Amino acid sequence: MPAFFHHLSEVLYEVLECVGVTPWVVERRRHTFRHREAERDVDAHQDGFDGTYFYFGSQSEGTTTPGLQSDTDMLTTRSLIKTMFSWSDWQQGKINLLMVREEDTPPQHYLLQLIRSDIPQPVTHTDDPDYVTDSQGRVFYSNLAVVRGWAEMFGDRHLRHGPSNSWSEEWDVVEALHCTTLPPEIMSWFTKMQDGYWPSQETLQTARMCGCFLVPVGYHGSLNESIEWRITPNLIERLLMFSLKMVPIKCLVVLKMLKKQEFVKHIHCENCKITSFHCKTALFFTLNRTLPKVWTKSRLIECIVRCLQTIIEFLNQGEFPHFIVEGVDLFDGKLCRECQLSLERAIQGMIQDDMHVLFHLQSDDLGQRLLAFSHEVRPYPGDDVNADICGKLVKDMFELYLVNVRHVSSRLCNDAADVYTSLNNEITLLQDLAVNAKATQYDKNYIKFIVKCLMSLKASVTSSSCIQYGQPFPQDIWQLYGESLNTDVASSKLKLASMHYCRGELQRAASVLIEVEFDLDDSVHPVCGCGITPVYDNLSKAFCEYTMHNDTHEQLTKKLAFCVRFLREEKFCAPPFLWCEMYRAVGDDVDHRDINEGDWMDWAEVDAWPFLLYLQYLTYRRLGVRHRQLEAFHGLEDIVTSDKLGQLYHRETVLNLYGHCRELEGDVQRALHAYNISLCNRPRNNAANWHKQRLELMLNNNRQSV
Repeated sequence: MPAFFHHLSEVLYEVLECVGVTPWVVERRRHTFRHREAERDVDAHQDGFDGTYFYFGSQSEGTTTPGLQSDTDMLTTRSLIKTMFSWSDWQQGKINLLMVREEDTPPQHYLLQLIRSDIPQPVTHTDDPDYVTDSQGRVFYSNLAVVRGWAEMFGDRHLRHGPSNSWSEEWDVVEALHCTTLPPEIMSWFTKMQDGYWPSQETLQTARMCGCFLVPVGYHGSLNESIEWRITPNLIERLLMFSLKMVPIKCLVVLKMLKKQEFVKHIHCENCKITSFHCKTALFFTLNRTLPKVWTKSRLIECIVRCLQTIIEFLNQGEFPHFIVEGVDLFDGKLCRECQLSLERAIQGMIQDDMHVLFHLQSDDLGQRLLAFSHEVRPYPGDDVNADICGKLVKDMFELYLVNVRHVSSRLCNDAADVYTSLNNEITLLQDLAVNAKATQYDKNYIKFIVKCLMSLKASVTSSSCIQYGQPFPQDIWQLYGESLNTDVASSKLKLASMHYCRGELQRAASVLIEVEFDLDDSVHPVCGCGITPVYDNLSKAFCEYTMHNDTHEQLTKKLAFCVRFLREEKFCAPPFLWCEMYRAVGDDVDHRDINEGDWMDWAEVDAWPFLLYLQYLTYRRLGVRHRQLEAFHGLEDIVTSDKLGQLYHRETVLNLYGHCRELEGDVQRALHAYNISLCNRPRNNAANWHKQRLELMLNNNRQSV
């Protein structure tokens, strides 16, 4: 290897640190997606679904950068379906599918024969379109069953790539079947690994317990393509990735950049492609063959070259073996011989040119950064990029959490005769789930969060009923409020303040509002679970930097401000003007709601910061503290007349609150103007329609009386 490779390797190592490939960011990605798995699993359990969710691929492994624009890969399984590798695996009461291989079954594929759930005997007849009966009377599960379900759900938006289905190019979702018994073509891998340098024996021992998945895709061109299922060892692969240190991870990221920009230039056939999985597999083989002492910071480029040489070897022999599954050629159906030879020549040219191609990589400005760092110029700070990554991961994770809180709230309150009992039962169910032996720490963290949210809802529902009927508050209500105040920095406290205001306890309301005002600063970021995207969805530098150095749920929620939500069952804890938000539909507005608007549009939802100002305005108005009342009014006015409005989720509601303040100030014309602007933001399903009609009627009556 050229002598300058050592210095350039260390420079490249540092450059990659600047674009998100650091130990901290890699771990943050991994932990974030494990938390998201827990959210999905608990959500499924709450809804009575028997599924388990997994995240795989670059995002969850930490082997991506913002410039690579990696999609998100999710896999889900159903425990109700039992795959049988042998008859001894049969389980009564489940959908049992026997894994069958014929002489002509392609490598890595199995047929799944339906077995009766009452006795271990084959099913011989079914009218279910998800199954296919062959000439021997055997009934097999069709892989098209999954495709049909997605097509019915998403129609023209349905996207299919191999075994994955999706509604967006940013997501790949695979509905798979879990197989606890590893088949022979995977078991043979453990024997082959005994003589390699990697993975470790400890990793191999853990891998034996991982199991594998059967994904719904047949072998291209096979006569039985519609009933073939492909085995895939995703959990073993993830285990291998999680065992890697930083040099191999950085090596893989560079390979992906080369694949995205350079490899594709030399693939000329329309249906041919080389994937990130080819790069990962090449890394695995190279790690297995290379002494551990080679994988050091000063030899990073040498490691990249060794991986490229592995790819060249497979291109030259015309076969790219799967690292784990025996008998599989990853070129099959992916890369024709002509493109293989073209790519081989191109990669050899890169190596012969002393890897100068690295200086031309455009992903994340890597080439320009490398040139600058090589000349000891550092115009590309890395902390901002890494902080932005952490900030976005945190925001997206809690946004998903709030989506689930929304769904649970809707299910418990809209569909239950006794909301209080339903909330109690749900909280108990979650608390029992948290102490279950199978619950991971990720499960426990998420459950703790959602229980707090439900306690806040329970406290507010109870308070609303007491206020409505003039009943005294039960003793445990204050404990409920106390245990739920730290869901985030503002929303639960604002609901407490709103309850005090509605109860006439103005000084108590003012005290809580002062506390919230003190905590809301530039490092706090708004988050909503209603599926709305702000016009300017920018993360502040202060927020991102905080998330880069703090990673527990308790720390992170100190810098998040959730939207304040009042269900109809809580309306007596909300200022009466907000009640109109709960009945915002006019005419056929309900027919013009999308899938994300089915529940929250029957509630009052407002961003935390403007609601704080609105509640301050109302509270200080009733207290007679005019200067504080005007401070809140001008603060709200500043939001609706500046770019700050575009950073909010529920812009139309904020404009409505501002219009109400204008009304209370006696400025009816400007109030009407605010409602008109609100309607420009959301013409339908907007309470501004009611307010506008009310004011116009009042103005007409005034003119007639004059």
